Amino acid sequence: MHDGEKRMKDAAEKPLWGKLTGNFRQLDWCLIGFAIIGGMLVLLPLLALINITIGQLEDIPFLITIATQKQVVDSILLTFSAGLLAVVILVIFGTPLSYYLARTNSRFNQVVESLIDLPLVLPHTVAGLMVYILFMQRGLLGAPLKNMGIIFEDAFPGIVIAMLFVAMPFYVNTVREGFLKVPVHLENVARTLGATRFQAFLLIVLPSSIRHILNGCILAWGRAISEFAAVIMIAYYPMVISTLIFYRFTTGGIKESSAVAFVMIIVCFVVFLILRSVTRYLGRYDDRV
Repeated sequence: MHDGEKRMKDAAEKPLWGKLTGNFRQLDWCLIGFAIIGGMLVLLPLLALINITIGQLEDIPFLITIATQKQVVDSILLTFSAGLLAVVILVIFGTPLSYYLARTNSRFNQVVESLIDLPLVLPHTVAGLMVYILFMQRGLLGAPLKNMGIIFEDAFPGIVIAMLFVAMPFYVNTVREGFLKVPVHLENVARTLGATRFQAFLLIVLPSSIRHILNGCILAWGRAISEFAAVIMIAYYPMVISTLIFYRFTTGGIKESSAVAFVMIIVCFVVFLILRSVTRYLGRYDDRV
């Protein structure tokens, strides 16, 4: 009886073991390996976030006091609004430029693309200095605009123009890639049916590239609101959030500055989580032409 029961037990367990080994073999070890390797990069910001979170939760009343200060709230709103205005300008001027670069092929395009990518490789202080020299009150553009009542030094327009300069390549390059993915023959078919190039662009290319446009806006806005060096070169006041964090660090120490930084981290995380959730579904099928 003992041997019989053992054989029956082995027979009952064998299919289960085979099923487990089969599932084990079906695992995509390539993707698992890539996930582990790539996870090392994710680990860095995760550890930094956990570290600063633990430090802030040790003194919640102080964190609430900092988060509700008018200067902090006004600085966050100023940063977000300036970044948003910079993105709006990029959409108006950058979208036509991206379409032109996507639909033409010449040596002149290489020069334009290099100029667009210039803020990516320049030190931020150099970018800020270039913007300042151009838009200061005695600058090439700053002087005539001052006569029109538009001042950039230590003013909101200066913040916007600095953000616009550093965010430009993120929007233009992303949208250009989106336009390149739309087959040209779709536009040609629309034009053979009587549509103008602008109508084909408006009715065919734009709807098919909506996800790239939205992603470009998010990347450009994120780059704009994170800028520090280029902004303070032309507009130390009014203080954007990065300038305020630096100011609090030099005057109030690491505790005060880290509290302001943590508030910004939470706000940005929530905002970008919402934006990424929206863009995940908008245009999900339109750009798969």
